[in-house]
Amino acid sequence: MPRALRLFRYVAIAEACSWAGLLVGMYFKHIAATGDLGVKILGPIHGALFVLYVAGVLAAARTARWSLPTIALGLACAVPPFTTLWFERRTLAGRHLVTT
Repeated sequence: MPRALRLFRYVAIAEACSWAGLLVGMYFKHIAATGDLGVKILGPIHGALFVLYVAGVLAAARTARWSLPTIALGLACAVPPFTTLWFERRTLAGRHLVTT
């Protein structure tokens, strides 16, 4: 597997994990009202991984020659929680959307 696709896989997984951590932090901040330390720590981490995911989509798209609709779907999957995992599995593991 080309390096750009392998890095995209790692970043997609890390971005989804950061979503999980951020959601837990938001629970403790807003529901349990025990403090916002989790959000203060995981918010910037999630933000950085979000940006890396977007760059990863663009790099992987160039390497795998994805179509514009596939690129748009990959970028849209950066917004809802955990959909980066679905997109990564769909494009790399299943090879359904990759056009090489």
